[in-house]
Amino acid sequence: MKLDQVLVVDVESTCWEGTPPPREASEIIEIGICPVEVGSGVRGERRSVLVRPVRSAVSPFCTELTTLTPAMVAEGVSFAEACAVLRKEYRSDDRVWASYGDYDRKMFERQCAAFGVKYPFGPRHLNVKTLFALTHRLPREIGMADAVRMAGQRLDGTHHRGHDDAYNIAGLLLGLLNR
Repeated sequence: MKLDQVLVVDVESTCWEGTPPPREASEIIEIGICPVEVGSGVRGERRSVLVRPVRSAVSPFCTELTTLTPAMVAEGVSFAEACAVLRKEYRSDDRVWASYGDYDRKMFERQCAAFGVKYPFGPRHLNVKTLFALTHRLPREIGMADAVRMAGQRLDGTHHRGHDDAYNIAGLLLGLLNR
């Protein structure tokens, strides 16, 4: 396991206001990526990998929340191709990866199992949400936007877009590493 870099990942998934329509299930439609160079403390380039949904459609609520439209994700790659990008271009299976909370990890686990796709990550996952709360001695975990403000940073980009959220989470992680 290489410790030179932490791969910060944030996913956006199909969602609805209320319960999903019949025969639809939440699935990943965007994988936001922002590597963090541990030695230099530098955030890498943020990247968005759009993923074509196959078990659900992007609802108007989802578009309002994420800005992702059905047409945008229709141009995306398959989930298997997106996982291959993580392994090939980021060596995700040989590095620590991080997300804000466990949602992203659980979504990958569920979707890999459902589609028969090899899990793209190694065994080491950092939950930045828990780490932030513990480091700041908070009584409970807080949302990413609140953590960014509490850390004296500002939200960069569009909240609930994977690549922008990954970039902001990478900033939080760097702040924690530098404490």
